Amino acid sequence: MSTIRQQMLQRIRQAVLEGNRAGGSPPAIPERGQIGYQGAGADPLACFRAAFTAAGGQLHVVADGAGAAEVILDLVRTHSIRRVLLGHGEVLDTLSIVEPLRASGVGIVDQSRRRQSPEPYDSQGTDASCSDARFAADLGLSGVDYLIAETGSVVLASRPEQPRSLSLLPPIHIAVAERRQLLPDLFDLFAVLGSPREDLPSCVSIITGPSKTGDIELRLVTGVHGPGAIHVVLISG
Repeated sequence: MSTIRQQMLQRIRQAVLEGNRAGGSPPAIPERGQIGYQGAGADPLACFRAAFTAAGGQLHVVADGAGAAEVILDLVRTHSIRRVLLGHGEVLDTLSIVEPLRASGVGIVDQSRRRQSPEPYDSQGTDASCSDARFAADLGLSGVDYLIAETGSVVLASRPEQPRSLSLLPPIHIAVAERRQLLPDLFDLFAVLGSPREDLPSCVSIITGPSKTGDIELRLVTGVHGPGAIHVVLISG
């Protein structure tokens, strides 16, 4: 046995003897505010705007739901969107965006109707239950669970009406949020998710800017494993 291998095994044995094993008592987590916590300063919205923009996202602050619907329709027209993958949520459902989209000739793949509907077809006649319709969508429209001011991140918890495909498949993602969903720091998010709850999601996605990868030749490329553009429409009222 080589000397290097012996040294490595000895370090492992020593770690086990010192308690680095299953069932051992983990070290106490420092109180929030002592280590790592940054917060969002005096203006969380300004902090989110700076961090989100720096990560490559585009923020649209509006006064109310009507303003949010107007921004969405303008983005749809600007990017010549033909099919929208539509999610559902408390904020998104109040916008009444479906009929204006259809009036603009946009096909809608509705995530809630995909699972149970007497009319399982989008407005372009595509079977909304098949994966081809979801992969063919030009834009994913979702709500959010939270926004993180410190990192400029969008937090989405997976559920039947808000699957991961909304933020992963289409090349453009629009997320609609309200000011009350803005949290100062990731520590605040972990405090919310760590509280006792019976509705834990199968997945929580923390999205910071458009999809990026630097795997190939250390060159940063946008939009390879997910959307190349992300917009947040924030209702400040």
